[in-house]
Amino acid sequence: MADRAFTLQRTYPIDPLKITARQYLHQRTGAQHIHLQSPNDENAFMVAFRTAPQDSTGIAHILEHTVLCGSEKYPVRDPFFMMTRRSLNTFMNAFTGSDWTAYPFASKNVKDFYNLLDVYLDAVFFSRLDPLDFLQEGHRLEFSQPDDPSTALVRRGIVYNEMKGAMSSPVSVLWQTMSHYLYPTTTYHHNSGGDPTAIPQLTYEQLLEFYRSHYHPGNAIFLTFGNLPVEEIQDRLEKLALHRFSDSVVPVSVPDELRYREPLQVEAWYPYDDEEQADQPRTHIVVGWLLGKSTDLKELFQAELLSAILLDNSASPLRRALETTDLGSSPSPLCGVEESYREMCFVCGLEGSEADRADDVEALVLQVLQDISGKGVDIAVVESALHQLELDYREIGGDSLPFGLQAMLQVLPGAIHGGDSLAMLDIEPVLAELRKEIQQSDFIPSLVQRLFLDNPHRVRLVLKPDSKLSQKNQQQERQVLDQLQVSLDDRQKQQLVETAQKLARRQEEPQDLSILPKVGLEDVSPRLQMPEPLSDGLAGWPGAWYDQQTNGLCYFSAIKELPQLEQEQLPHFGLYAFLLPELGCGNEDYLTMQQRLSSATGGLGASTSVRGSVHDPRSFSGFFSLTSKALERNASTMARLVRDFHSDVRFDETQRIRELVAQKRAAREQSITGSGHILAMTAAASSISPVAALSHRSRGLAGIVSLKQLDRELDRADAMETFQRSLNGIHEQVCRAPLRLLAIGSEQLRLTLQPTLEALWAETPVRDPFFPMGGTIDAANVHQMWIASTQVHFCAKAYPTVAASHPDAAALTVLGPFLRNGYLHRVIREQGGAYGGGAGQDSGLGVFRFFSYRDPHLQETLDAFDQSLDWLQKSDHSAEKVEEAVLGVVASIDKPGSPAGEAQKAYVNALHGRSPDFLRMHRQRIMDVTLSDLQRVANTYLKPGAGRTAVLTHSGSVDLGESLGFAVHRV
Repeated sequence: MADRAFTLQRTYPIDPLKITARQYLHQRTGAQHIHLQSPNDENAFMVAFRTAPQDSTGIAHILEHTVLCGSEKYPVRDPFFMMTRRSLNTFMNAFTGSDWTAYPFASKNVKDFYNLLDVYLDAVFFSRLDPLDFLQEGHRLEFSQPDDPSTALVRRGIVYNEMKGAMSSPVSVLWQTMSHYLYPTTTYHHNSGGDPTAIPQLTYEQLLEFYRSHYHPGNAIFLTFGNLPVEEIQDRLEKLALHRFSDSVVPVSVPDELRYREPLQVEAWYPYDDEEQADQPRTHIVVGWLLGKSTDLKELFQAELLSAILLDNSASPLRRALETTDLGSSPSPLCGVEESYREMCFVCGLEGSEADRADDVEALVLQVLQDISGKGVDIAVVESALHQLELDYREIGGDSLPFGLQAMLQVLPGAIHGGDSLAMLDIEPVLAELRKEIQQSDFIPSLVQRLFLDNPHRVRLVLKPDSKLSQKNQQQERQVLDQLQVSLDDRQKQQLVETAQKLARRQEEPQDLSILPKVGLEDVSPRLQMPEPLSDGLAGWPGAWYDQQTNGLCYFSAIKELPQLEQEQLPHFGLYAFLLPELGCGNEDYLTMQQRLSSATGGLGASTSVRGSVHDPRSFSGFFSLTSKALERNASTMARLVRDFHSDVRFDETQRIRELVAQKRAAREQSITGSGHILAMTAAASSISPVAALSHRSRGLAGIVSLKQLDRELDRADAMETFQRSLNGIHEQVCRAPLRLLAIGSEQLRLTLQPTLEALWAETPVRDPFFPMGGTIDAANVHQMWIASTQVHFCAKAYPTVAASHPDAAALTVLGPFLRNGYLHRVIREQGGAYGGGAGQDSGLGVFRFFSYRDPHLQETLDAFDQSLDWLQKSDHSAEKVEEAVLGVVASIDKPGSPAGEAQKAYVNALHGRSPDFLRMHRQRIMDVTLSDLQRVANTYLKPGAGRTAVLTHSGSVDLGESLGFAVHRV
């Protein structure tokens, strides 16, 4: 069957990645299939459709959500989320890009892979698209009390609220506005996720028509990765879906963009609600160019190379200019090349500026480009940038996304736009050509001249803060809804009431889940696999070397136990870790060190790992790591650089420190709307766990507040001197803390690198006696409300529980997904319209936490947290539901990472007392959890009155917070 259905068009071996790529064509429908054969047993699948919306109603995004709400073969309300509970997947999701919509998954279990393939294919090709699902996922009108037409009319919908949250971010507004003007006529002109002001214009009939015209195999690309036989996969594709299509279609395409004849200057506004800091420079000024086609491999890598030369690190000419100028606080987060669009773009600029400095900012950028065009760039800088491209290409990922999905996403843009998609995985020929071209002195100058200086398709965007805009938008929305409510007659009001009742019934009705395929505990691998080190020491120090398949890369870490710090030093410790890799060493300034790092390594990272004891969460262990990676040929140089930063970093570069703190502040403020649920959970747990309290003070909401205060104070010389003394004091204690060394690479490299490591670290002093970091809990602000610039809420509630070794830790770990699957998902997401909500045990903190994400509700969600516990105790539950929760936890435990990431994780776990044997014991306890265990631990630990609440919200919630007895803070 597969032989007749699919025709092999070409085979493309990619030896460095151990992949053989094959490209097929489905003769009858015109569907493409790209198979990436690999020895990797984490098999992955993706079907992607070319989707090019012509407005900002979010039609492709809402369709992506609605498609997964039931299909012909699986007519249950939510097969996608149901399968997340009946699966051992290592990844399940769906993505809406600017010109494609993709449905990917991955699993190491063959039975599970084919189960998911069955459900995904039926979902995308034979979706029910129930009108009620459109109302739930997209947008709908309801009365604030759905059965009472006298109450206020409100707008609800999961995507609607998701995008209200997304567009609360100034960076999202900045990018959407820049795209709007850089791409005046093509699909990128529009917000593919959906503009909250435009989403209500989308009708159900338009959604159906978009589905019919876009979700056809001829407009699709199938991508698979792993060690399963391609013939078997194609048999399934044909049998489950493709045999029902007898025609082909012309694929959706994106045309060339119409080019400007002269640069464009634009002004726009974004909401900024912090009136206390309204006088601070908050304007974003960015300049963007439209470049060549991303499907042209040479154009693509020339653009990537030039972007790396200009912006890769603080020694790069454009980044240096943007970091050191007094025209703004820091480089824009948009700086760089966007290569996923059919035609690429390059953007750079500043944030924290003022609108009247726009001419100066643009002149600064152009002057840097003109200098390079006239004088060129040092060949060492160019070679370092090319080195970074090579290192990125060789590295085997898999820690954030499965490696197979990363490879697919690299192939996808070329496949979408008709380029040489397989060549996207094999960049060695392009690198070889670039190595020759960069030896020509005029190569980079001519590239700068062609791509930028002679390119009139340039947009300068000035995005200004408006402290009244959010309130104005809310008032306009309320006015529209009030006018609409007045215009409704009794019949229309009754229709809204009846529709709300129908949706509520649909959300509550029992589902026949037996029709969905599943795996069970009998399908779980009997033993947790973890890498084992070659030794228990390295170069005379405690540590380890792991022999992993890293494709010619070496990873190296110097790990120090965290010392006990003075109270005034604690708020600075997170900044110490951020600043250290960005400064100079010994007699060399930061520019020299940045260049040395770039030429030989993939950069230097500094991080901390703090976890509660496996026996007592009130005591904890903490470690500070300096980590780098390099090609094996540069391993010795990398090790020396790590040692230099460990021993000789300098904190006397005052101006550099001032710039970096301003950059960090901007980045932390921008992160609020994207990670609001994490910030809220950390705040809620901060009065329970010393680890959470430390995180709240350093990286959490309290840390953002203190960082903003420090940023304001550092303009004073005395404050800067005090800060530098604190950094030096922290560093002196870290340097003398106990040392461990960790390396990951080939066994052959270990033999050659060992003498170098012994020589580099032989004289490292260690303080005796050494006092490790400890902590206490500030029990104040048990119930907290944090006010930020956001249109939605992030709610959290935390309860004190037990440490990882306690027998109840396993049941508490399973309790989180059990409550999410059975109650919280339905009430908070489906009924409440939040983008997400759930619960989970963190045994490193000894805390159980509830949360919601991009939530239109506040009090109702806090009530839902409590109601889920009543549901647990008073409702009937099947053993199958417990098994689903257990499967989800086991799948997350067994989820593989990259070869290097697996080793790093195993070693750090062991440092914190979580040895392989301990983790295997905990995994077995999880698999033994019963319903009575869940009810017992909830009754024991999640008692009324024991919870601590934190909410991240907007200024309109202050009165409610005060009435509830919350301590109100402004971020």
